[in-house]
Amino acid sequence: MTSQASTSSPDSSAIQPQETYILLVEDESLFANAISKRLDKAGYKCKIAGTLAEAQRQVNTGVIELMLLDMRLPDGSGLDFLARLRESEAADIPVVVLTAYGELQDAVAAMKLKALDYLKKPIDLDELLITLEKALKRVKLTRRLEYSHQRESRASEPEEILGESPAIVRLREQIERISELATRAEEAPPAVLILGETGSGKDLAARIVHRSSSRRDRPFVHVDCAALPKDLIEAELFGHEKGAFTTAYSTRTGLIEAAEDGSVFLDEVGEFPYSLQSKLLAVLERRSFRRVGSSRERPVAAWFIAGTNRPLEEMVDAQTFRADLYFRLKVLTLAMPPLRTCGDDILLLAKHFAEVTARRYGLPIPGFKADAVNAMFNYPWPGNVRELKHLVERAVLLCDSEQLAASTLMLDEHLHESRANTQDSLSGMTLDAAEATLIRQTLDSTAGNVSEASRRLGITRMALRYRMQKHGISYNDK
Repeated sequence: MTSQASTSSPDSSAIQPQETYILLVEDESLFANAISKRLDKAGYKCKIAGTLAEAQRQVNTGVIELMLLDMRLPDGSGLDFLARLRESEAADIPVVVLTAYGELQDAVAAMKLKALDYLKKPIDLDELLITLEKALKRVKLTRRLEYSHQRESRASEPEEILGESPAIVRLREQIERISELATRAEEAPPAVLILGETGSGKDLAARIVHRSSSRRDRPFVHVDCAALPKDLIEAELFGHEKGAFTTAYSTRTGLIEAAEDGSVFLDEVGEFPYSLQSKLLAVLERRSFRRVGSSRERPVAAWFIAGTNRPLEEMVDAQTFRADLYFRLKVLTLAMPPLRTCGDDILLLAKHFAEVTARRYGLPIPGFKADAVNAMFNYPWPGNVRELKHLVERAVLLCDSEQLAASTLMLDEHLHESRANTQDSLSGMTLDAAEATLIRQTLDSTAGNVSEASRRLGITRMALRYRMQKHGISYNDK
């Protein structure tokens, strides 16, 4: 076998491999070496396997990102190897098949096994580079689609931040300004920190920031720092190599790497384990990271957006959140206003949620009686927009009349209870003392069940734990 190596080269600006590891499965050493040298020159990292057994060993290392596979090897058929590969843990490795004259049927069979493309020997090396570039772009596009579709907003959620209050208007202006800065930035723009109470719309704001920037067509990866198990958050965020720990049966791409040059939203970043905060800080500063169990540095092109309902400044003072990470995250800050401060926007949002729910279930769109409007304006909305959305949805589904009343929204009883409890037990107290009293009362009412108490208070379990520690409150978690 011979290669037809051309002296001309394709436009180098079009090919940006970024240290992609390619496995060449080929038993003709001269031909393999010619391909390897050309790939190395183009910036790829090429590994050669002369047998299928060696190819399997290379696949098991977990670093291979694309395979060039010959159909005839000394120890078996490349087609059979491809079939086994597609049934293994490495089934997602993209493959380009190399076929000799008269092996077109094998190429067709390989395409049925999800090979990305095929090249006929003798191979023009420039054509090979162009084929690899197209294959890698196709793989990246597929990954982008997978992660961009994760946690997409449902039809019931507004596609924009609704409201006409001064706080909401100012928030939209700030988002527009930040998005313009991100669009003009040649490299990844500074991190954005979104502050706000539970249910105030931090997730929606992060998505709008992303969609309003030049990265709108790139992945948006949502990372729920409060939901990830502490012992797995490092591997989930940074990825891991096969064998890095007991249950690492195969190599896995982390969420940061999956974001590519899109955006990573670190939701509830205040829950991020202190022991890993230095590693997150290093990623933000050096713009690179290493998978768990790997010594290879990988570049990071993603834009980082973080959100939290926790008082990070107080956590810095209490040494439960790193000061350097806090200052790195808060370069650009957005503050989500609590719903109770948004005035007429409460009714605007309530009407929106009522209309969306009614249309979804084929029901007449209801209005709101005067007592319902008054109750909504007087209610403190501890769960903010999320609580309003759920209450209105429930009321629309349960109401048989054309107008929703306060009794249907079930706000009157909550409002009277809230006022009575506030007057009886919190009058004359400092803010810290009132917070401690409210936490103790809630824990008493739940018989010490921290999880249930956090739900009733409208904060995360970790946030409640932090406040209990702050006030010296001790309960057994039930």
